[in-house]
Amino acid sequence: MAGRAGASDERDRLTADPFDYRVTKEGAVIVFRGGRPVMTVGGHDAARLVEALQLADDSQAQHLLARASGNYRRGNERS
Repeated sequence: MAGRAGASDERDRLTADPFDYRVTKEGAVIVFRGGRPVMTVGGHDAARLVEALQLADDSQAQHLLARASGNYRRGNERS
């Protein structure tokens, strides 16, 4: 789950309302937005997400969390 250099946030939503996350003792990743949990990622997907987040800068991390939460699954993604 590596971030893409060409990923954009044209409406600046990820800056205005950023995602946050917490890794549980069991290794699951809880994704938050606006202080509320929006998604829990577990298993191998969580391990890959944590690894990618550790290597990502802030902007890339926001895109990774948006994708993990399903925020980008609206048919308007750009490759």
